[in-house]
Amino acid sequence: MKVYKPEWQCTFSVNEGMEETASWKERIAWRMREFADKLDGGGRTLKIDCNVTPQLSPQDVDTCLGKGFEVTQKLLTELAHQAACEDVMLHAKAELFEENPQYR
Repeated sequence: MKVYKPEWQCTFSVNEGMEETASWKERIAWRMREFADKLDGGGRTLKIDCNVTPQLSPQDVDTCLGKGFEVTQKLLTELAHQAACEDVMLHAKAELFEENPQYR
């Protein structure tokens, strides 16, 4: 009897900038991304490399990335809410923070 073993591989990396070992083509691409960020004003460009074997459809990859960004949005919103609450408490009840100068 033949035993079948599923095999897969997934590599996922996110880069926010050019690596020191970047080729001249990659350097030009990153310069263009930086220029586009300046034109857009305040954006942040990320380069995502995703290699999956067996190959998935572009729609499946896009769905996964979209769900990941939804989770990121929720986490950032929670952190912003916590920071806003701490800021209010710092101003409303400053005496609670006097022992911890890191909050000043």
